[in-house]
Amino acid sequence: MPQAPSLKPHVPEEIFDVVDEQDRVIGQAPRSVVHARRLLHRAVHVFVFDSRGALLLQLRSATKDEYPLCYTSSASGHLAAGESYDQAAPRELEEELGLSGCALDRLHKFPAGPETSMEHTVLYRTVADRRLRIDRNEIAAAEFRTLDEIAALLAREPEKFSPCFVTLLTWYREEFSGSEFRVSD
Repeated sequence: MPQAPSLKPHVPEEIFDVVDEQDRVIGQAPRSVVHARRLLHRAVHVFVFDSRGALLLQLRSATKDEYPLCYTSSASGHLAAGESYDQAAPRELEEELGLSGCALDRLHKFPAGPETSMEHTVLYRTVADRRLRIDRNEIAAAEFRTLDEIAALLAREPEKFSPCFVTLLTWYREEFSGSEFRVSD
């Protein structure tokens, strides 16, 4: 019996740059291959704060291939082949949260390893009090919480957080404990 044609349009698989330990490009591969073989690649994470200092905590959708229904950074994603970290961060903000034109502080680059899902990761920060447009394919829920509230939730239920977010949050709290910051919106 013939199969009915798919109503879903074919979406080509993302292609990532494969990199070495020094974050030099050594090739390209499809997302599925990169993840299956645990090849080193690149990602960005953005911490979005409101003007009161609360961090937007994202709950990943149930359909995500890694860490479904786990808490993670406000916005995050892989770099496409040939894309820079500074190009990917605003793209991810727009795609996942509907935020554009935000001033981004580039805070720190983390080396690829198990704690960052084999991704060289650059962390950015911004402040935004605008209405969000959540991509429900990516995000099940999102809410602003204080860093202390997030730390308490993490202490109670560590399995509900992506390992990379835990690494970034730990670094952030150590680096910026007690310091004030303002980023123009």
